[in-house]
Amino acid sequence: MKRQDFTGIFDLDLTLRDASLNPDVRATRRAIAAASIGVEPEDAYYSVRELREACEWIHEGDPVGKAKLAQLLGNACDDYQRCIYYNLAGRGVCVLIDDLRWLEALLLGRGREAGNLHRRKLPKRLAPAPYVAAEPDGPLGRFEPEFAIGASWSHDPGPDYDPIDRPSKRGRPA
Repeated sequence: MKRQDFTGIFDLDLTLRDASLNPDVRATRRAIAAASIGVEPEDAYYSVRELREACEWIHEGDPVGKAKLAQLLGNACDDYQRCIYYNLAGRGVCVLIDDLRWLEALLLGRGREAGNLHRRKLPKRLAPAPYVAAEPDGPLGRFEPEFAIGASWSHDPGPDYDPIDRPSKRGRPA
């Protein structure tokens, strides 16, 4: 007997769906996980990686980061990267970067499994694409590469900040 005889269609969005509904995951992470459901695995991973790199460069003081972020937010493609960025914008640079890293790790695993399934010609399920067009819906912002960064880019979340998002820190059993 083959393994396929014992397994069904692999749901590539299962981890994202679980994360988006898990009350032990902070709200910003639930939102960006939900926004990623149905996005093509490679597109989602590389979009989030590119966004995370630009944000880290800004945080590290590299001027290339601002130009890259301005380019990403003004790009005439679907709204996925803008959706992810604006879900996290203004919440503090630590939350922004930590949440992008968290999502990037989920999407990396999802992409690797999609590749494995494709190579082995195994069935997979992906939710319907959330974006109905490859171009933006509405006007695009025009951003100068030398934009001023706001106070959230220097916000210190304090000693109680938990980048791992442990439920025990919020009074819930672990």
